Amino acid sequence: MQLPIIAAVFPLVFLGELPDKTMFASLLLSARGRPVAVWLGTAAAFTVHVAIAVSVGVAAFDLVPHHALELVVGALFLAGAAWSWWRRDEAATDPAVAPTRSAGRTVLVAASVIFLAEWGDLTQVLTADLAARYHDPLSVGVGALVGLWLVAAAAVAGGSGLLRRLPVRTVRLATAVVLAGLGVYSIVTGLGG
Repeated sequence: MQLPIIAAVFPLVFLGELPDKTMFASLLLSARGRPVAVWLGTAAAFTVHVAIAVSVGVAAFDLVPHHALELVVGALFLAGAAWSWWRRDEAATDPAVAPTRSAGRTVLVAASVIFLAEWGDLTQVLTADLAARYHDPLSVGVGALVGLWLVAAAAVAGGSGLLRRLPVRTVRLATAVVLAGLGVYSIVTGLGG
């Protein structure tokens, strides 16, 4: 493991993930579930994606067209937006939203959402490219993983405080709007590819 490579990869991946859809998804998930469980699920999904990116590298993106991945992700975000919109008026004690949801279920939901959303993402492609460039998958993987985990931690910390300040209806409406925007963006990107 080479510290200079880790130091070069970390800021690239960290900054690349900050404005990303998976960062917003982590933030929104943490507003509805236990923050530590959301982070664990998000971290697990990122770990798998980094392992895939550094192991398979650029070749993985030759198998599945990027635009097809964007279309699937867009459809999933739109489905999530519809679900949030439909459930916007349910009480704050709703077990599907309240922080009393089981930790295992929260980890699974967060891992699934982030795992699906991260396919073909900028930071996954960047990680694969950096692994191919540096020929050091371990150093690249560590740098990328630390960057992704820190962005997820920041998103979860922000999301966990939302329900203490805003009514559940407001959070659900905002969630629906953000997810719809991410869904439309992903679909437009997919159709353009």
